[in-house]
Amino acid sequence: MQTVTKTKTLTMVQAITDGLDVMLTENESVLLMGEDIGVNGGVFRATDGLQAKHGEEKVMDTPLSEAGFLGAAIGMAANGFRPVVEIQFLGFIYPAYEQIMTHASRLRARTMGHYSSPMVIRAPYGAGVRAPEIHSDSTEALFTHMPGIKVVCPSNPYDAKGLLIAAIEDPDPVLFLEPMRCYRSVREEVPEGKYVVEIGKGKKLVEGDDVTVIAWGAMVSVAMQAAKEMKKHGVSCDVIDLRSLYPIDSEIIAESVQKTGRTVIVQEAHPTTSVANDILSTINETSFLYQKAPAELVAGFDIPVPYFGFEDYYLPTKERVIKAIEKVINF
Repeated sequence: MQTVTKTKTLTMVQAITDGLDVMLTENESVLLMGEDIGVNGGVFRATDGLQAKHGEEKVMDTPLSEAGFLGAAIGMAANGFRPVVEIQFLGFIYPAYEQIMTHASRLRARTMGHYSSPMVIRAPYGAGVRAPEIHSDSTEALFTHMPGIKVVCPSNPYDAKGLLIAAIEDPDPVLFLEPMRCYRSVREEVPEGKYVVEIGKGKKLVEGDDVTVIAWGAMVSVAMQAAKEMKKHGVSCDVIDLRSLYPIDSEIIAESVQKTGRTVIVQEAHPTTSVANDILSTINETSFLYQKAPAELVAGFDIPVPYFGFEDYYLPTKERVIKAIEKVINF
């Protein structure tokens, strides 16, 4: 007899709220911390209603001190709790960078496995929502460089809830990046209750034979639009949603690239020393002799994310991705 799972139609931010609610209800060690996450429900309302339902001891408003409350969360994680910390915007995380890189990511190695930091750091990120300065950074590569902390980035509501639950249950710290452009841009069916999306596994969205297109976060929809347009011209694309930035799913990358022989990577982060470079290294190590053309990178630029009047010139577009696909096809 087939079991039918009930679903709800949710946006990404609603799926995140649902995932937090599920884990707060199921696991007494889970608690939430952050600025204005209690009474106000967070800057994007991702924790809306959770303090009223679970209480102030489980959903805690903190002072305006990222280093302070993230450091406190590390101590809690080392002593049996599973804190989920909200940083209002990724660009606000830098005062707490030392706590993450010096303590959270190293605690297991430092104590030879006697202690760990099972915690999640939620951080809205990315441009395209007309936010002020330091609100739109896409600096995920700062964190993928340090072993000991995982970095994930969903592009849709289903993955957002499943990855969040997996991150909360992970025995080590996880940076959970939430692309702001995706918060309310799409709705889809999300299972009720608990389920997980495995960290470290990408997802094939479209099957194709001519070009591999790899993206994550808000750039997945841009990649999909470009692939759809190229299909009209007889070019079929393998589109991969990377989902996990550290660890990277090298198997799904190698399998696709060895099939197509051509690759386009789409990210909104700065191109220099970025996650895209790790993908290129993976391709070089696993699939160099299969290449029919040099891989192309469509990215932001090596400048701070500009003010909102110029965001559209900074961000990768469907047109830029199409141009890159055409370049590798015609090489």
